[in-house]
Amino acid sequence: MKKTIFYSVFAFLFFTQASISQVAEDPEIKKMISEIKTENLEATILKLVSFGTRHTLSDTKSKTKGVGAAQQWVKSEFDKAALESGGRLTSTIDYFTVKADGKRVAVDSQLGNVMATLKGTDPTDNRVLIISGHLDSRVTDVMNVKSDAPGANDDGSGVAAVIELAKVMSKRSFPATIIFVAVVGEEQGLIGARHLAELAKSSNWNIIAMLNNDMIGNSLSSGTNLRDNTQIRVFSETTPYLETEEEAKMRKAISRDNDSPSRLLARYIKTVTEQYVDQLKVKLVYRNDRFLRGGDHTPFSQNGFAAVRFCEMNENFDHQHQDLRTENNIKYGDLPEFMDFEYLRKNACSNLATLANLAWSPKSPANVGIEVKNLSNSSTLVWSAPDGKAQYGYQILMRETSSSHWEKTFFIKDTKAEIPYSKDNYFFAVQTVDALGHASLPIFPVPIK
Repeated sequence: MKKTIFYSVFAFLFFTQASISQVAEDPEIKKMISEIKTENLEATILKLVSFGTRHTLSDTKSKTKGVGAAQQWVKSEFDKAALESGGRLTSTIDYFTVKADGKRVAVDSQLGNVMATLKGTDPTDNRVLIISGHLDSRVTDVMNVKSDAPGANDDGSGVAAVIELAKVMSKRSFPATIIFVAVVGEEQGLIGARHLAELAKSSNWNIIAMLNNDMIGNSLSSGTNLRDNTQIRVFSETTPYLETEEEAKMRKAISRDNDSPSRLLARYIKTVTEQYVDQLKVKLVYRNDRFLRGGDHTPFSQNGFAAVRFCEMNENFDHQHQDLRTENNIKYGDLPEFMDFEYLRKNACSNLATLANLAWSPKSPANVGIEVKNLSNSSTLVWSAPDGKAQYGYQILMRETSSSHWEKTFFIKDTKAEIPYSKDNYFFAVQTVDALGHASLPIFPVPIK
């Protein structure tokens, strides 16, 4: 570790180097990453494809075809993982009824999200983390419930990642709770995700991060034929969907338009991914989602939770929402043969590194503020220690106001620091860290006069 000078509460802090690195990597997270296997992900994709179609409104009675059979199989995979969890992992299919809407739901239907909950071990820690993929698939006509809709990449890739992480992570214990979920109804209008987000809101779940994985297994783009398996896009909202009038006023006053909770989560993902996952960079995309498309993170954002979407760098539209066919020597359809399973593995590892670091981290600092009562060319930040798991220290994150991600990190032992960088020229945030380097989500400071 680079040389560190600790700051006492009332003394001025000087740094011998501008950037002070975080504590070394946690070998247990590296070990978990090594347990994510390409062949396991591929086997899951092939099994999901074998159900023919997983259309939300397809057969629920057959044991081998349709969405009902797929739901039961996913639950059985969660149940296998539960056997090695020491009783911490439990699974269920959360059934609910959706009314016909005259658009994408023709008749009243019973739907079900397949969920596995890895209960946190700390009774004083109510934090919840969610990772999702959508189980349903479709062809060109969104109302076609009969034709084969393989859904290998969209979104077998996301579901495969969710299942694989449940199997690996359930062998460990975490203070916070992790929910692994294969939602339904994404193609019919984000129905399953909206049901779960509203359930979480009404039940007062303390969701600190929702990671939606939707199409994370293709590396070859249509049209350009560019191949890139070294980058993954993470989409995050700019202005929070849900904010009070006072929160909006504060956001405008301190120019926090680029630091919504979801965007702070996205930067966190970039940091831990590039620390733990070889040959993978996170491209931060500063919009909630792509044009003309939507994802299951959106209902969570709309209900006030920090939520992001993982999506492959290059999309191939010949293999999305297509009837299976060959035209002009082009083979259409979302088939396993068009996937890059090594790329899928790396993207699954990005999710694992994020979830493990957050679930093992102390809680975020409280009452984070930046003093603005005096004119100065330095910045004084203050905060309160969180309750729960003991912290090793804190990290102050800093970046230029025009920068997309954090550029400097300062390690601090106390709960106040004055650093020789102008508050007018930089953005800051503060996060809690433990001795193994597990860092909480950062908190953007509010002005203190």
